Amino acid sequence: MKRKLNLLLCGLLFVTGISAQKQFKLSSPDGSLTTNIVVNKQVTYDISVDGRQIVKPSVIALETEDPKVWGNEVKAKGSVQRVINETIDSPFYRSTQMKNNCKVLTINLNNQFSVEFRAYNDGIAYRLISNVKKPFNIVKETVEYNFANDYTVTNPYVRAGRDGNFQSQFFNSFESLYSINKLSEMNAQRLSFLPLVVDAGNGVKVEITETHLENYPGLYLVSAGKSAQALKGVHAPVPKELKQGGHNELQMLVQTAENYVAKVEKARTFPWRIAMVSRADKDLANNNLSYLLAAPSRLKDISWVKPGKVAWDWWNDWNIEGVDFRAGINNDTYKYYIDFASKHGIEYIILDEGWAVNKKADLFQVIPEIDLKEIISYGKSKNVGIILWAGYWAFARDMEHVCKHFAEMGVKGFKVDFMDRDDQAMTKFYYDAAETASKYKLMLDFHGAFKPSGLTRTYPNVINFEGVYGLENAKWGSRDRDHVIYDAQIPFIRQAAGPMDYTQGAMKNAVLRNFYGSNSEPMSMGTRCHQLALYIVLDSPINMLCDSPTNYMKEPDCTEFIAQIPTVWDQSCVMEGEIGKFIVTARQKGNTWYIGGITDWTARDINVDTSILPAGNYQMEIFQDGVNADRKGTDFKKIVKEFKAGSPLQIHLAPGGGFAIKFIKK
Repeated sequence: MKRKLNLLLCGLLFVTGISAQKQFKLSSPDGSLTTNIVVNKQVTYDISVDGRQIVKPSVIALETEDPKVWGNEVKAKGSVQRVINETIDSPFYRSTQMKNNCKVLTINLNNQFSVEFRAYNDGIAYRLISNVKKPFNIVKETVEYNFANDYTVTNPYVRAGRDGNFQSQFFNSFESLYSINKLSEMNAQRLSFLPLVVDAGNGVKVEITETHLENYPGLYLVSAGKSAQALKGVHAPVPKELKQGGHNELQMLVQTAENYVAKVEKARTFPWRIAMVSRADKDLANNNLSYLLAAPSRLKDISWVKPGKVAWDWWNDWNIEGVDFRAGINNDTYKYYIDFASKHGIEYIILDEGWAVNKKADLFQVIPEIDLKEIISYGKSKNVGIILWAGYWAFARDMEHVCKHFAEMGVKGFKVDFMDRDDQAMTKFYYDAAETASKYKLMLDFHGAFKPSGLTRTYPNVINFEGVYGLENAKWGSRDRDHVIYDAQIPFIRQAAGPMDYTQGAMKNAVLRNFYGSNSEPMSMGTRCHQLALYIVLDSPINMLCDSPTNYMKEPDCTEFIAQIPTVWDQSCVMEGEIGKFIVTARQKGNTWYIGGITDWTARDINVDTSILPAGNYQMEIFQDGVNADRKGTDFKKIVKEFKAGSPLQIHLAPGGGFAIKFIKK
């Protein structure tokens, strides 16, 4: 009895007697990552990898309008440690289930706030938790990453706005190619959006992002100044005055802003600040922390959420041929798309921008060339669902009515576009839209959107995000906007935050010297097999076929491969790769496996490790670059043969090339 009492007293001392202690240490389950937290008037933390300090002490703080809320002198009032070791469901992500294993430390600060740290084997994350019950305004949140050396950073600068004027940069589409510089050489006049990656040397990389971004502004990072080795956080302020405008009057433009970044109404948690850590680049591409740290699903029934592929109209400019009607935004054209989708087992078509009257921001004003009821009925008769494009303000201004009306018509979901902001008002909209759409069993695909931040877990009807410099940019692209290198970067960087609607599938493919932008007859950079491989390499539960149905009909082998490939998986694994150079990904659905890879403009010979396949014999269907693919991007070779798991397999990739393999177990 005495021994049990002593143990109980030790536990109580740990939880309640820690107020005098100001230093805390938390390690990952395998002990390789550690963070040291110091509470001494302010809160600081660091990050060490295998005993080497990568991030020096960095401040965590809030500045509030009422200084009594956070306080000038933060003190530790107690702490609790625990371990999480569980398996969670992830039904529409890269695997059906995920392991969630970490150590947790929660420190009580002044009895009004807590800071919670979680240490995983592949990352360190923290969040603030407010216990304040009265409303207050946050003027600034201090987010710092003070790096130990002048490391190299790969980051997407905001393209919009003026240098040094952050308010003008907050309005942006979150689509940029990556810049690569030393931390000290970054442009301190421009914001970077997330995720971004810092190369800490010796193979170690740190990727920064955030998740559970609910009713709180998104995080940007900016250089701490010339010759600095640090990044500091910036948030958009709360909009005060908004004006309708922007693209076709579909956006709400911030005219004036408050002097605070967030209004807090009640006790709540704040977003997770995540530092993913890898010793091999492939581990970044396999990192699941953005999903694991998101709030669990709020939907009890998700049986109606049906991921799949979409025959898309906009990228190919409604260009079909060999028909006796005028192609465009009209019923005849969409019935043609439906017929194509039905023939190939493609689950959906989309009516992109143009079906509603232009510049009205009113989804109930449909152009006379479109009869939605007829299109929906025709699609239903062919087992093809209809997804509608909607500009942000046209959707947001009457969200409940829009969702109810179109769900009753039989529409399956919306592609909502042109938000182009991530201030507190806008991040609240995402959750409101997800909740409202779920009431009417509607899926959502967010375009003109910031990076995924956990919403796909919390509301699984949110099936995809843009927030990527996707293939749409090829329509007005140029040779210096290098999609091939970008394609080899995003699986490690942007995709670590969550799925993305990149919209691959081009049948017109060009090597670099032959590429040019064309709005009406667009092409992709790189080879045909590069495009096919992207259906394996990229996470995309709703996946577009970007090209024209008539172009696909001329390419039956490629079309059949794309049409049959799953969009959600039993399991996924990035087998090897290097940021910006190449990647090889394997995915499994039932008894069928897919392995795909892409390269930059360097030709490569890839030894595919087929030991990942369960033992046995397979029928292997392989698409690989043709012998002339280095000069004609459409050149490919298809091979079908018997294959035994574990047998050697070497594939040559042309510059800008790729490969895609389907293994069907016998």
